[in-house]
Amino acid sequence: MIVIAAAIFGALLGVMTARRHKGNAKDQAQYAAGFGIAFALLGFVVTIVIGRLAG
Repeated sequence: MIVIAAAIFGALLGVMTARRHKGNAKDQAQYAAGFGIAFALLGFVVTIVIGRLAG
C-alpha cells in the first residue's frame, strides 16, 4: 500500500514540477514516470524497513 501511494504521489509531484518548468505534455509524462518510479522505490524500502522492525 505504501508503494502504490508513494508512486502516485511521486507522479503527481513530477507533473507539478514539469508544469512549473513550463514543460509540454511529453515532459510532464516523463517527469511523472521518473518521479513515480523513484518514489515507488523509496516506498518499497520504507515497507521493507517497517516489516523488519515490526518483527
